[in-house]
Amino acid sequence: MRLLTTVASLNLPDWWICAGYVRAKIWDDVHGYPVPTPTEDVDVIYFDQSHNDEAIEKEYEAQLYALLPNVPWSVKNQARMHLVNQLPPYQSATDALAHFPETVTAIGVSLDNSGRLKLAAPYGIDDIIGLKLRPTPAFADGSPHHHIYQARIKNKNWQATWPNLQEVDVTRHGL
Repeated sequence: MRLLTTVASLNLPDWWICAGYVRAKIWDDVHGYPVPTPTEDVDVIYFDQSHNDEAIEKEYEAQLYALLPNVPWSVKNQARMHLVNQLPPYQSATDALAHFPETVTAIGVSLDNSGRLKLAAPYGIDDIIGLKLRPTPAFADGSPHHHIYQARIKNKNWQATWPNLQEVDVTRHGL
C-alpha cells in the first residue's frame, strides 16, 4: 500500500503498478515464500497522450525516488510504448497491459480516488494463480513477436525462483 499511495500522490493519469513486481508478489504467496523475492524494479505505467516525451517519465521517476529512495522505480508512459514494441497505438494503460508478452505479466494494481484497490488483469488471474506461463495473443506462437516471448521465458528463467511454474505455449488462435 505504501508504494501505491506514493504513486497516487503524483496524480498520474490512468496509472498502475504492474508486471513483474505484482507477479512476483503473487507467485511468492502461491509458493508459500515467507520473504518476498527481490525484483529488478517496480514498474509504474500511465497513459498520457498529451505529454509523451520520455524525459517526463524520468522526472516522475525522480519524484518517486525522492519520496521512496530505496525503491527501484521504472516509469513508462504507455502512450509512446507501442513504438518501442512495434505494435499499433494503445488506447489506455490497460490496453497496453493487454499487449505485454505474458498473461502473467499483464496485471496491474492501482488506487481509485477513494483509495480503494483496483485490479487490471486483461486475461484474468487464472494463469498467475495457477502458475501457468502463456503468451498473450500479440506474442503467441505464429505471431511476428513470438520470438520475444520465447527469449523472455528463457532469459528470465523464472522457474529457477518459482519451480512450480509451467509453460503453456499456445498458437495465436489457441488462446
